[in-house]
Amino acid sequence: MLTEITEFDACDDRILTELQRDARITMAELGRRVHLSQPAVTERVRKMELSGVIKGYRAEIDLARLGYGIRAIIRVARADYARVVKLIDQTPEVLNAYNVTGDDSWILEIAVIDVAHLDAVVTKFCLLTETSTCIVLNAPRENALVLPARRENIKPSIHKVTGR
Repeated sequence: MLTEITEFDACDDRILTELQRDARITMAELGRRVHLSQPAVTERVRKMELSGVIKGYRAEIDLARLGYGIRAIIRVARADYARVVKLIDQTPEVLNAYNVTGDDSWILEIAVIDVAHLDAVVTKFCLLTETSTCIVLNAPRENALVLPARRENIKPSIHKVTGR
């Protein structure tokens, strides 16, 4: 049963930050880092899990060390939704799939061994519709820490110009 957390305080922010940095941290160590007792921090984490804020824990994998030398982004043009979803489900190389707005309907992130493997995966999607593929050269930002959205954290992008 999902419970709702209506307010996140600075302590919850610190807990989320620490868990995103190291999901294997013990509750005792997490409590020490955020200045709470182990039972108190365990209860807060449990509430975040029950509410669905924390969806799970996973290992971060180095794709290159597993033999996947190329990561790529495939942009897929409009095609039958069900057929694309079925092909995504049948393609283990797809790491992430996003149904998006705009000229393309899908953006897929894939991991492949080499260029021949890339060609084989892209060809599957080309049989459905037009695609465009980019190879990822590097990723200067991935898995950024995420905290609860707050209006006060939003900085305006337009600077106020004063007249003279």
